[in-house]
Amino acid sequence: MDTEPTVASQSLHNERDVIRSAGRQAISTFLDAHTCFSVIRASGKVVVFDTRIPIQLAFYALVEHDMQAAPLWDPALCQFVGLLTVTNFIDILRHYRANGLDVSTLGTRSIAETLNDPALSEGGVKHFQSADSSTSLKQACLMLHKNSMDFLPIMFPEDMRVLATFTYTNILEHLVTHFREQRRLFDDTIFDLNIGTYHDKLVTVAPSQKLAETLDLLHEYNLSALPVVDPNSRQILGVYSRSDITFLATAADAENAIANLDMTLEQIMAQQRTDMTTPDALHTVSKGHSLQSIFEYFAQLRFNRLFVVDEKESVVGVVSARDLVAYFLDD
Repeated sequence: MDTEPTVASQSLHNERDVIRSAGRQAISTFLDAHTCFSVIRASGKVVVFDTRIPIQLAFYALVEHDMQAAPLWDPALCQFVGLLTVTNFIDILRHYRANGLDVSTLGTRSIAETLNDPALSEGGVKHFQSADSSTSLKQACLMLHKNSMDFLPIMFPEDMRVLATFTYTNILEHLVTHFREQRRLFDDTIFDLNIGTYHDKLVTVAPSQKLAETLDLLHEYNLSALPVVDPNSRQILGVYSRSDITFLATAADAENAIANLDMTLEQIMAQQRTDMTTPDALHTVSKGHSLQSIFEYFAQLRFNRLFVVDEKESVVGVVSARDLVAYFLDD
């Protein structure tokens, strides 16, 4: 008599697994069928740096062009040798501050000299890895995921031009725009699907913490952003992204930028852009949101991450664009 509910429960569990598997397979098939070329915008710009130019000049060029990363070209080797990101320069400033080095030298020190500095090799500019325009989106996702990359340069194989630099967000944008599925395959919640980071595994910061401490945490845990929460209520007040350049954009020079590392997050957030369309803007959802609703949300906002809150607006988790893509890469 007691076996019927057990059998029904097991049957429901099996059905749910079949639906989840079908959803993953549908997305996987889509990513296999589309190439990187299909994601490249009809018009866009790519910034490439010669490794002989000063590192500080390169960084301010990134800021001026509103770019997060740029491939590095070594004219002596006649090849690309790395990818310079905004966070690389921030990490260099952290290193100079921690070791009491003369930050004014960054105005004349070339990118090549920085690349060859053993003291800056850990966590610095990585070896150049790229995909060509005919690579499938699934392979591009696997390259990003397996190599812990945030940016993937896309090359034109005939002449080795860099056509674009992809992120997880670019690929998700293409997915939500072009993927079509009549079956209801994504009704499970993000929490039930274990997409994201929750509770004790979530790293947070308080508004009173200094920027230098926050950057150390981001580096230690290899995170791209941290939620800023009220230490008493745990209500989320804002988000600090590792690529946030507020403290640099307001600095008159490199020495002033070093001094700004002593600013509190509360001071930083007061100066941040309030445009809610930026990928790093604060957006929240609940644990009860389905994967389908997250897709729809992304289609509207093009976010880099969503913070998961409870009924009291206390932060309990985070779901990034990388988490969403990784879910569909798992077998």
